[in-house]
Amino acid sequence: MPKPTAEQWLGIADRFYQSTNFPNCLGAIDGKHIRCRNPLNSGSYYFNYKKFFSIILMAVVDANLSFICIDVGVYGRESDSTVFKQCTFGKKLYAEQLNISKPTCLPNTESSPLPYVFLADEAFGLHTNLLRPYPGRGLNDKRRVFNYWLSRARRTVECAFGVLSNKWRVLHTPLLVEPDFADEIIKACCILHNYVRQRDGASFEDIWSQICWSMT
Repeated sequence: MPKPTAEQWLGIADRFYQSTNFPNCLGAIDGKHIRCRNPLNSGSYYFNYKKFFSIILMAVVDANLSFICIDVGVYGRESDSTVFKQCTFGKKLYAEQLNISKPTCLPNTESSPLPYVFLADEAFGLHTNLLRPYPGRGLNDKRRVFNYWLSRARRTVECAFGVLSNKWRVLHTPLLVEPDFADEIIKACCILHNYVRQRDGASFEDIWSQICWSMT
């Protein structure tokens, strides 16, 4: 998938703000465990914390539930944070090679400029361009409200995974093929997902995304 230009990133941020009311957001990040069979002589490499064998799909998703970037093929036992740091997108983010625009003021404010960010859950490390919820309990009202809006916007990636699996139901069951072939199947599903969303827009599969939003 092509890396967005600076202008395209701004368009992504605008659509995120319109749909989630979260400003300066360039995408939501998360990993999904795709079930697979355990390859011969692989030991426990593919066995994840959910107690099944999997390949990890790491994805960055926009407000339209389309994939901006994906990385496929890491062993299921790895954590989301580790996978993200090692994937091409994560490395480019930390090396400041993503064409991200300079910090800007939040809408309807004249406060100090704030950076554009990607949203993730507690499993990811905090970074200038990556936000996660405040950890722990006993948070004050401001932090609880912030966590609510961040989690609501971040849930777009969970909705995208739901739509992906519902449309391409080969992902509902373990992929009984060799890991390299499984990687290609997952990539093909993601590319077709983007193509269909661009061609057809919202469809009945988006019932899943409506359910996701209703849960927030």
